[in-house]
Amino acid sequence: MKKPSSKIREEIARLQEQLRAAETREAERIGRIALKAGIGEIEIEDAELQAAFEEIAVRFRAGQGATSGAASGKKNAGDSRTGGEPAATNASGTDAGSVGEA
Repeated sequence: MKKPSSKIREEIARLQEQLRAAETREAERIGRIALKAGIGEIEIEDAELQAAFEEIAVRFRAGQGATSGAASGKKNAGDSRTGGEPAATNASGTDAGSVGEA
């Protein structure tokens, strides 16, 4: 009934590869969004940018930006820089950073 350790190692290796591929896809998607938002032109330390991304992630995980961002994100993007741009930057910094570390 139990799996031999070699099978478990193979499964772990396969899952690690799937994880790397998923992180790469996510980082590319979020990176494109961040570049469109103009994040690439901002001179800021990586640690400071990552902290800002983490704050935004907390906001969206709490549900504060999920409904308003989806319904009126495009309006806010043109009206104020904090309305549309941070959402794009959040994903970019957080995920792009994790891919670089992986």
